[in-house]
Amino acid sequence: MTAADGKQRKVQTATVEGIFRIIQSIPSPKAEPFKRWLAKVGYERVQEIEDPELATQRTRALYKAKGYSDAWIEKRMRGIAVREELTEEWQQRGVGGEKEYAILTAEISKATFGLTPSEYIEHKGLTRENLRDNMTDLELIFSMLGEASTTEIARTKDAQGFTENKHAAKAGGKIAGDARKKLEIESGRKVVTRDNHVQLTTPKRIKGQ
Repeated sequence: MTAADGKQRKVQTATVEGIFRIIQSIPSPKAEPFKRWLAKVGYERVQEIEDPELATQRTRALYKAKGYSDAWIEKRMRGIAVREELTEEWQQRGVGGEKEYAILTAEISKATFGLTPSEYIEHKGLTRENLRDNMTDLELIFSMLGEASTTEIARTKDAQGFTENKHAAKAGGKIAGDARKKLEIESGRKVVTRDNHVQLTTPKRIKGQ
């Protein structure tokens, strides 16, 4: 790998899963806190499989701990549900896996916001962060509209396979994009912003304080 001095040097690397396996194999008592944490996380995952509602509750609690408002969390959780409904629809309609999901998602995003997800990430100055965790309320709302519209169009037109669902994705995104443009004209403000997690979770100061 390229080192700080620009030279190629041999390094030892591991995936996250590999690192966890290494931790599990360490006999030192110093590794025990990490092992207990891994056991706790594993147990919580088993609980969530048995009762999916627990996963939702923990997700809400995690966003709350990060400083997001209750109103934002509600929109984010609804957006997750809308997204899951769309991907389930794609799966049933013969869309082939994550690569094609990503292409269709990019079509919806481009038609909705004028930006693909990768362009959106660059616009907000993100690196590895989740794009939707860095969206404002309005950005989340229009994301939902684009994806919900795509789901509805795919169903009503009985879209099958990648090509037909690509047409549905463009049409669904256009519905959200047209609505976004109308709002921007009426409000005089752009929906797409550079705001990210920092701005979304920073308490707003009351005027005069």
